[in-house]
Amino acid sequence: PLLALRLLAHKIQSPQEREALHALTVLETCVNNCGDRFHSEIAKFRFLNELIKVLSPKYYGTWSSEKVKLRVTEVLFSWTVWFPQEVKIRDAYQMLKKQGIVKEDPKLPEDKILPPPSPRPQNSIFDTDEEKSKLLAKLLKSSHPKDLQAANHLIQSVIKEEQEKSAQVSRRVNALSEVSENVKRMDELLESYRRQELSPADQEALQALSQRCEKLRPLLFRLASEAVADDEVLAEILQASDKLTRALGQYRQVVASQ
Repeated sequence: PLLALRLLAHKIQSPQEREALHALTVLETCVNNCGDRFHSEIAKFRFLNELIKVLSPKYYGTWSSEKVKLRVTEVLFSWTVWFPQEVKIRDAYQMLKKQGIVKEDPKLPEDKILPPPSPRPQNSIFDTDEEKSKLLAKLLKSSHPKDLQAANHLIQSVIKEEQEKSAQVSRRVNALSEVSENVKRMDELLESYRRQELSPADQEALQALSQRCEKLRPLLFRLASEAVADDEVLAEILQASDKLTRALGQYRQVVASQ
């Protein structure tokens, strides 16, 4: 994150308006999707000072375009809202207001307001995928606006990949939870069935439960095929599949015997 931020700060300070605006778009994308480690870096004075230079007349404020300065102001103001616990961001923004560099809080148009950062793993994929990390650094070093656009597209593709992985994990967790609950409930109903203490309504519930469990079996097979590279997760899925098979076997045996 540190190298990427240094490169982004350099691009944001570019005298070319288009390049600076592209860099700000990349920055916002990273902030919104790259996790706590990235957030901790943007909240340090080392990086905040680089943004302040774009606004300050002592540095680049005299020749930075008004559009770029407005976007930097919007970014800093939005961070004070998103990250109220980060004192340095608030202090930096308040300093700009006290010095008269920022006259009033910007009104953020709806099309420029990004949703609050979603919970993400402590380490983003750029921390674990060295090849993509190197490619991102190379694109950010470039002086061509197209390369900055490519950097933004790379970040977006990584975000999509992580979202797909997150959805996959969610499907697995929900399926395993449902299997566990269904097997437990089926065991209870079968015990009552054996004692001939099952009401007609519960008999219907047991039949519906068995049908649902039958539909869960192919889902577990798909989840197992997705998890072949993770031995621990695969073992958990196979264990759930065994429990489901056992419960369905007992259901058929008990119902047939009655």
